[in-house]
Amino acid sequence: MKENIVKDKSFRFAVRIVNLRKFLVEENKEFILSKQLLRSGTSVGAMVREAERGESKADFVHKLAIAQKECNETLYWLELLYKTDFLSQKQFDSINSDAIELIKLITSIIKTTKGNS
Repeated sequence: MKENIVKDKSFRFAVRIVNLRKFLVEENKEFILSKQLLRSGTSVGAMVREAERGESKADFVHKLAIAQKECNETLYWLELLYKTDFLSQKQFDSINSDAIELIKLITSIIKTTKGNS
């Protein structure tokens, strides 16, 4: 079976987001921002999965564009959690770099797919 890098990376990212949410709730009793982070951060992989079964190239691109937006929103929540001292510099840098890598990968796939149309 062919490896799907964006599918694998987005799933691993979702796992990191779930674990970060658990940490924020258990260690910091932070419920509101972390819930937003959980929703957007896990949505990235869900939209990538939906794109896999897109009905057309346009549907595929549309679903990936939603994943891209969700990833960008996740970057916002991560930065907010960092700036409000819920995340250390090290914690922020690690997961933020994964989010940036993911958004770049999704953007590249969208551009390539549009270019092949």
